[in-house]
Amino acid sequence: MELAKAQILKTIHEEVRRCERCPLHQGRTHAVPGDGPADAEIIFIGEAPGFHEDQQGVPFVGAAGKLLNKLLEQAGIDRRKVYITNVIKCRPPGNRDPQPDEVAACKDYLTRQVELIHPQVIVTLGRHSMARAFPGDKISLIHGQPRQINDLIYFPMYHPAAALHQPSLRGTLAEDFRKLRELLDGNLQAEEYQVQPDVEQLSLF
Repeated sequence: MELAKAQILKTIHEEVRRCERCPLHQGRTHAVPGDGPADAEIIFIGEAPGFHEDQQGVPFVGAAGKLLNKLLEQAGIDRRKVYITNVIKCRPPGNRDPQPDEVAACKDYLTRQVELIHPQVIVTLGRHSMARAFPGDKISLIHGQPRQINDLIYFPMYHPAAALHQPSLRGTLAEDFRKLRELLDGNLQAEEYQVQPDVEQLSLF
């Protein structure tokens, strides 16, 4: 079964690399499908690839990725055992925010990745990723608070890039990763989150 899941995930990655659903494909060096095993217990979802990710075709390999690696290590989490991807799979020009049509074009890929892997915890990194699960909420108010929707736990966090621009957020991110460790160890409970029937949620991929 795990071999089958790994093959399906590989197929999704190959589709992303060939994707021409939106104009972003015209300026990319590489699409960035995602990285990690199909049986990962944690998925980290960022916003979009940056310069280094576009060059290498791998998520979180630039400065934000180095900070993420450090935070993972401090929390005792092996990057090789988690799955990391983004809301959109190609770099926007000048690293601008993802546009709604770009998010929509990539939605099916992210849906299939989450449904296939079906992790215990989904960590959303940044407000664009968070907004898919908790539209209308502010990341400054809900970061570090695990919430359960159906049988999945969502854990919103600031994006590591935000901590590079605002050094005061580094401590906040480190504390949230400490809470993530507590959650994984069973020492922190997720609050049940009521899905609003008229709003699309991350869990309804």
